[in-house]
Amino acid sequence: MEKSTYIYMKKIGMFLFYMMLFLVGGLQILPLVWLLFFSLKNNQEVFNTPLFSLPSPPRWENYVKVWVEGDIGLYFFNSLWITTVSVIFTVLLASFVTFAITRMNWKLKHVVLGLFMVGLMIPIHSTLIPLFNFFMKVKLIDHPMSIVLTNIGFNLPITIMILLGFYNALPRELEESAVMDGCSVHRMFFQVILPMTSPVIVTTTIINMIYNWNEFVFVNTFISSDEYKTLTVGIQNFIGQYTTDWGAIGATLMISVLPILIIFFFLSNKIMEGITAGAIKG
Repeated sequence: MEKSTYIYMKKIGMFLFYMMLFLVGGLQILPLVWLLFFSLKNNQEVFNTPLFSLPSPPRWENYVKVWVEGDIGLYFFNSLWITTVSVIFTVLLASFVTFAITRMNWKLKHVVLGLFMVGLMIPIHSTLIPLFNFFMKVKLIDHPMSIVLTNIGFNLPITIMILLGFYNALPRELEESAVMDGCSVHRMFFQVILPMTSPVIVTTTIINMIYNWNEFVFVNTFISSDEYKTLTVGIQNFIGQYTTDWGAIGATLMISVLPILIIFFFLSNKIMEGITAGAIKG
């Protein structure tokens, strides 16, 4: 009797647990549903209909308008290549630094690690004026390289922190065998260490990609030409002095959100695998 009661209570507990997860998941999806409906309405429907009312009829022309008339295609391309370049250099440089700190013996490695970790505590907004003055002196204002450099600088500390646990767990016997076979340090890093760290590299790549894709502050501060603007800043094109096209803004937001949602949906397991692998082994 006691065993059957325990099983019954366990089933009730699991049912309540899954119901709670279902409710939390629903609450997370609601903003996306609202944004989709929002992007298919005109200004009158936005202000005169309930939040989650279906647009009648759906105005898919909002998406055509922002892509053709609003230069969203250009902004999308800018976001894509700036994010790609920033992620590649951030992950590669962070791998270099982590390899040097964890696998090589030199006096100042703990000092260097501490300096990178201090970067986690620096607020972004406190650096805008110094960075603006610096990029003004080197003539990188209104140049995409200013965005790439700031993305790399601010994402390096968190990327190194994620890589540290995984690198510390790598067996040193593999490096010793590679050295005995005549392998140089550079060859050992690219042919032995880097392939072994592929799970955590995928994790850091996705995290950096999300950060860089959603970047707004730096782009809005350093870029003024439409030629180099990204999606997050290009939304302002539909905000006028007297009128604002809210449907076009919703369509632009939906276009900017979809790539990250799709990537995260298919690769979310990789993020957790990389983080937990480094945490458990470390």
